[in-house]
Amino acid sequence: MSNILITGATGNVGFEVIRFLFKKSHSHRVVAGVRNIEKGKVHFKEFPNLCYVKFDFEDSATFAPAFEGIDRVFLLRPPHISDVEKYFKPLMEQMKNSNIHEVVFLSVQGAEKSKVIPHNKIESLIKRFEFNYIFLRPSYFMQNLTTTLMEDIKNKREIILPAGKAKFNWVDLENIGEVGAIVLDRFKEHQNQAFEITGLENENFEKVTSLINAAIKSPIKYRAVGPLKFFNIKKQEGLVKGLIVVMLLLHFLPRWQQEPKISHFYERLTGQKPTDLKTFINREKNKFELQKEQNLS
Repeated sequence: MSNILITGATGNVGFEVIRFLFKKSHSHRVVAGVRNIEKGKVHFKEFPNLCYVKFDFEDSATFAPAFEGIDRVFLLRPPHISDVEKYFKPLMEQMKNSNIHEVVFLSVQGAEKSKVIPHNKIESLIKRFEFNYIFLRPSYFMQNLTTTLMEDIKNKREIILPAGKAKFNWVDLENIGEVGAIVLDRFKEHQNQAFEITGLENENFEKVTSLINAAIKSPIKYRAVGPLKFFNIKKQEGLVKGLIVVMLLLHFLPRWQQEPKISHFYERLTGQKPTDLKTFINREKNKFELQKEQNLS
């Protein structure tokens, strides 16, 4: 039995990893790292066997107590944190001091090729500290449509991005969470390897917008803007600068890159096909509708 700490537990990926760990048979003690334990217990009320510990990426005083007795860590990068040396280096120093040797890191597809993105630097740091690791490199989250991009969809009926006509590979967070749970459970089988987790579709935002419009009553549109225009729009909206930069890197760089490669790792690992875009959009379509139309339905 291993003691597994899930960082970013209340986030979308962390929640799915925990959900699948408890859905599957395992003998581990699973610990949710949360900033507020009482709120965490409410968030995870359907998992009575889940343990909790206070953990905050921006408060290094929480590191040592959170890592006490832990064997394996599921590590991710909060979207607003881009300074790897400031936040992740002391975190890994404490992991090492706490005798933790195993890390599953939620990276991003293509991280090994792009030294400017934080995920690349975190992967390098993990290797530098000589942890046994598994790097999960998922493609573009379908759930970005229902989280990061949702405010513009709701308020402006637009998806506004500097992505041009670049194609992205779309993957469901549920598929990522399932893979995360499996490799955490069977770490030794997969250690010191990197795995890309993708869906089976490469589509641009214009196509995805048309798929959404086919499923809802009140249409939305995709507005492609330049990187400077995008930065200024988001700055005026009060978005944190670090998050704007990450969004720029995520959506602008693919315009100059090759179409994403499709990995079949999820299928090999689970024996199932990943979620397709139409299934995801139909599952979440109420979120894309205008509020008044939701009330009428």
